[in-house]
Amino acid sequence: MLSNAFGLIYTGEANPHMRDLTTSRAVAALPFGSRYRVIDFILSNLVHSGVSSVGVIAQRNYHSLMDHLGSGKEWDLHRKREGLFILPPFMTKDTAGMYRGSVDAFHSVMGYVRRCPQEYCILSGTHIIFNTTFHDMVRQHEETGADITIMYRRENHFIPEEENNNLYITMDETSRVIDMELDPYKPTSVYKSCNCMVLSKRLLEYLVEEAYSRGECDFSRDVLLKKFRSLKVYGWKYNGYVAELNSVNDYYKHSMALFKPDIRADLFSRERPVYTKVKDEFSAHYCAGASVRNSLLADGCDIGGSVSNSILFRGVIVEKGAVVRDSILMQGVHVKAGSVLDHVILDKGVTIHEGRNLSGYDGFPIVIKKNAEV
Repeated sequence: MLSNAFGLIYTGEANPHMRDLTTSRAVAALPFGSRYRVIDFILSNLVHSGVSSVGVIAQRNYHSLMDHLGSGKEWDLHRKREGLFILPPFMTKDTAGMYRGSVDAFHSVMGYVRRCPQEYCILSGTHIIFNTTFHDMVRQHEETGADITIMYRRENHFIPEEENNNLYITMDETSRVIDMELDPYKPTSVYKSCNCMVLSKRLLEYLVEEAYSRGECDFSRDVLLKKFRSLKVYGWKYNGYVAELNSVNDYYKHSMALFKPDIRADLFSRERPVYTKVKDEFSAHYCAGASVRNSLLADGCDIGGSVSNSILFRGVIVEKGAVVRDSILMQGVHVKAGSVLDHVILDKGVTIHEGRNLSGYDGFPIVIKKNAEV
């Protein structure tokens, strides 16, 4: 059990490539896998590691995130001492209530960091999904005497992307980092950061205060890239499945990957279940003549039409005669009779009226924003 570590989760990642999916919510609050939110995975990882104190730094569009997290009860983080701390931005004489970057955000929550009695901090973002515990990572951190240990995985298929804080590392035979690249046009390494690291609380305080005093904004660009040669930075390899949500295409691809049994078993391990906010609803209802094949359906769905290779969240209604293929339908979507959806992502509360035909494709699924009517 990691009684000597606390978690600090930064949810302020802004990504225009997620299009309408993150217009009204943070990436951390993005629904995934028919009943979960993205932040559920890192929170569950920390809880399964024995971490009892977790700070969640909110930045923008965080109302949905706060509603989902509540008191932290579902993750056993509602406690008299320690537990879950939601840290939204606020106005002071030094800040205008909005963070310029991750350094600014970390500096604003230094009060929480200093109050934590634990020695180590597990620092993470929220746009990367994986299922693990941090015992081995912290153990390696201690055995190597590292200043910072970065979780990484092997990225064999590089796809050029717009700038999105993609950090690649090069290591020697002892796993010590000897080079770093941030958003390279063509990386020289196949090892990509999972946006998760371990470092001591004291070092985090020092690095953030120094960067803030120099007007620097981004922790990866202004701290890690500048200091990895003077610090002992090591890599810790994660061999499981990693879903990185850098764009709508990534979201769609990793969602559809859940239909592969090995990937689904990896992300939703029986030994390490993913906890989420509980909503008591009736089981999915299948009307006479309904057809459902190779799909994930949450509670509260009412299916009268045909659904195949699709992910449906809570309370989705698919009327008789409607067809849904290779699509993602979020909470409260209503698909009326005679409509055909193919490679479509419908956000929460969307209504598709009778006889509509929406069709995208693997490389470019159609996205309909929250509460829209088509």
